[in-house]
Amino acid sequence: MSHPEFDSPQHRIFAMLDVDGDGAITQAEYVARVDRVASATGRDAHDPLVTASRAAHEAVFADMDANRDGRVTFEEYRAWVGDEAFERSCRPALGSLFDVADADADGRLNREEFTRLRRAAGNTETDAEAAFDNLDTDHDGFVDRDAYLEGIRDFVTGGTSPMAAAYGIDRAALRS
Repeated sequence: MSHPEFDSPQHRIFAMLDVDGDGAITQAEYVARVDRVASATGRDAHDPLVTASRAAHEAVFADMDANRDGRVTFEEYRAWVGDEAFERSCRPALGSLFDVADADADGRLNREEFTRLRRAAGNTETDAEAAFDNLDTDHDGFVDRDAYLEGIRDFVTGGTSPMAAAYGIDRAALRS
C-alpha cells in the first residue's frame, strides 16, 4: 500500500535530490546538480554561468537547512517548500540551471537541451521528454525559460503542472 506522503510532489522532488537515499539532502548532493548540468552541457566549472548557478544553489541549500546542521531532512524540506521559498530562492537557482543548459542564450531550450538538463537534474529520459512535450504548448520545438520555471513552481507548490511528467507523474492521473 502506498503512503500518501510518498506520493506528494514534495516527496518526489525530495527523493530526487536525496541522491544517496539516506533520508537527507546534503549541500554536496544539492550543489552537485550544477556540476552534472555543466558537465552534460559541456560547460567548464569556471564558466560564469556555472559559477553563478553554484552560488544560487548554495543559497537555496542554506535557506532549506533550517537547523543549520548541513543536512536537510524531508520534514525540513516540507516545512520550507512553497510559493515564498520558490520565489525567494528556487526561481533564481532553477533559472540559473536553465541558463547553463541554454547553449545559444536565447531564453529557450530545444528538446535536446531540455532533455540534457532534466537528465542531469535526475529525471529519466522518458520523463524529461514527456515534460518537454507538455511544456511545448505551441509545438514550436522549444520551451521558454518562464514556462519552464512556472511549470516547476506549479508542480512544487500545487502538484499539478506540465512539469509533473518530469517527476514520473501522468498529468491525467493528477486530475483524477
